[in-house]
Parts: sequence; C-alpha cells; structure tokens
Amino acid sequence: MANESIALFEGAEFKDRLRDVVLEALTELMELEVRSLTGAGHGERSEDRLVSRNGYRERTLRSRVGDLPLRIPKLRRGSYFPSFLEPRRTVEKALVSVIQEAYLQGVSTRAVDDLVKALGGSGVSKSEVSRLCAEVEVRVREFLDRPLEGVFPYVWLDATYVKVREGSRIVSKAAVMAVGLNEEGRREVLGMRLGHAETESFWTEFLRSLLDRGLRGVRLATSDSHAGLVKAIQRCAGCQWQRCRVHFMRNVLARVPQGRKELVASFVRTAMAQTTPEDTSASWDEVATMLENPFPEVARLVREAKDDVLAHRSHPRELWPVLASTNGLERLNREVKRRADVVQIFPNENSVVRLVGAILMEQHDEWQVTRRQTARHSLGLPSTQHDALLARAAGW
Repeated sequence: MANESIALFEGAEFKDRLRDVVLEALTELMELEVRSLTGAGHGERSEDRLVSRNGYRERTLRSRVGDLPLRIPKLRRGSYFPSFLEPRRTVEKALVSVIQEAYLQGVSTRAVDDLVKALGGSGVSKSEVSRLCAEVEVRVREFLDRPLEGVFPYVWLDATYVKVREGSRIVSKAAVMAVGLNEEGRREVLGMRLGHAETESFWTEFLRSLLDRGLRGVRLATSDSHAGLVKAIQRCAGCQWQRCRVHFMRNVLARVPQGRKELVASFVRTAMAQTTPEDTSASWDEVATMLENPFPEVARLVREAKDDVLAHRSHPRELWPVLASTNGLERLNREVKRRADVVQIFPNENSVVRLVGAILMEQHDEWQVTRRQTARHSLGLPSTQHDALLARAAGW
C-alpha cells in the first residue's frame, strides 16, 4: 500500500492534479485581488463598483509543477498585475537590462542567451534580443535628434562601414558621424546617419540636418580627403577644411618604396614639428623640393595638399594636435567596429542606429563629465550667448 502511495505521488497523474490545485488557488487569489480594486465581484451589480473588468490576458507561469496557463483579469481603467508575479517581474526587468547591456557591449546573441540561462531565465532568440533592445531606440533617437545648443567652432567628420541585411542581400552601409568642440572647450557627439555610400548628396543631407538642428559658428572641419565629403563641407558649412594629416601621410607613403618610407615620413614630420605657421610653410616647401628628384609624384602631392594639411596652423596653437587629424573620431570608430564586428550582420538599419547611436550617446555623456578638451580662453572666441538667442528667435 505504501509503495502504491509513493508511486501515486511520483506519477504524472498526481503532478497533473497538483498543477490543477495550484492553478485554481492562483486564479482565486487573482479574483480576490481584482475584487479589492473594482469594489465588486465578477458579474456583480453594485453601487460600490469602482471600475469594470475588461476581459483577460493570457500568460504562462513556469513553476515546479509545470507550466500554468494564467488568465489575468484586465480593467477598463488602470491596470492589474498579480502580486505573486511582482518578484518575477523584477527578475524579468533585471534580465532585460542584462540583455540590453550585453547587446550594447557587443556580446554575441548566443553568449547573451547563455548568460540569461545562467541567471535563471529560459534563454532568448535573436529576434527577442532585438525586441527587448527596441526601447533603447527611443532614447537614442532623442539623443541623435536633439537641438544643438551654442557654437561649435571645430568639427570632425568620418565614417565607418557595417554589414546590414536588406531583403535577401547583405550590403555594406556607411555610418557617418560628426563630433564637435563647443565654445566651452568640451567635445560633443553632433550626430550620425546611415546610408548606402559616402556620396556628396548623402554627406550634404547629413550636414544640412546638423544645420537644421542648430549647428553654428563652424570655423574648421577636419576629415579625410573623400571628394564627396569635401564638396559637401564647402557647400554646407562654408568654413575652412583641414585634411587629416594621418590620412595624408598614408597617401604619401603608399607612393614610396618600402625601404624609403621611414625617410620620407621623417621629412614630413620635421615640417609638422615647426612652431609657427611661417616656419611650417617654409619647411613644407623644402620637403617638397627634396622629394622632387627621387619621388616626383610625392612632391606634387605634397605641394598640392599644403594649404589643406596645414589649415589648422591658422588656429590657436594649443589646438593644433587635435585639429590636424581625425584621430579622436577614429578611436570612437574603432570602438563602434569592435562591437559591430561581434554582431557581424545587422538585421536592419534600425538595429544599426540603435547600437551605434547608443555607443555615441555613451561617449558623449562621458565627455560631459571629464575634463575639457581645452580651456575656453584657448579658443579665442567672443561671447556668443546673445548671438545664439537671436539666431534661434530668427528661426535660422
């Protein structure tokens, strides 16, 4: 008899009965909780009723006795959530935050899935990770579309490429970014946009969107020598253009034999080491002359690029190191690529904006609490507070 009892308790029939008992108890508990909120029982006519019910929503509760199909009552006004599920809701919120953080840190979906299981969850699919991260997109869009306050005398522009699924194809798309140095000497992420290629029209559209959001007072824009970007800067910003000296050096050394690269690089570095615009210009001309016989193509490139590579020399000397290249933005691009490479192929454009935008927002916030890139007086700018107010009032 005892063995039969043990078998009964271990059998599937007992588990089914136990599951039915637990489900009945939870259903009754929900009815009592809803009654306290509505002021009347289900279907009861009463003057004390505060709010009417509005059907049910289905939810499966996983428990030790198996999956319990709950029917949670809905209210016409307000909401109801069972008290016995509140701790589980907290855990779910924690898991969502883990998934979001892992995704933004560039952790692969499979690793995220393993992590969630280790924390007691049931695992997530790729589509579920993207769905859970969709709420990040709201904050990212607000950040990328925010008004740009004040004046940004210096701007850096660059792009990186990511792979995106487009229908049945996988295409490479350009994520273009802009960083500015504001009048207080702090760096800010100005914006980003995703497009098929770095065409002049795409860059123009991006720069115009920055102007529409309030970008003003640009004195110098630093970028590589991409033809479409340079033309867009000339058309939209109307400011001086600085050709990134790092990209320029790569272009120069690509035309020099391996054994002579260091020698040519040292010539250019010597010119860049001068401390006045006049000395820099004279040394640059000397370098071009020295390169004329052994490397005439390089000498021509050096002469043609002189004004663009040395454009930063007409600005405050304290800023020369940061104005001369896009190195700061390149480091940010590398971080974007590091995290994007883990994702490998983005399911759509929104997922790119969500991830890249979140990285940019994170960097922007960090810049606001760290020390300034330079002191305000080093920028040599007059007070622009009233100008900014007038510009906004005029609807520029």
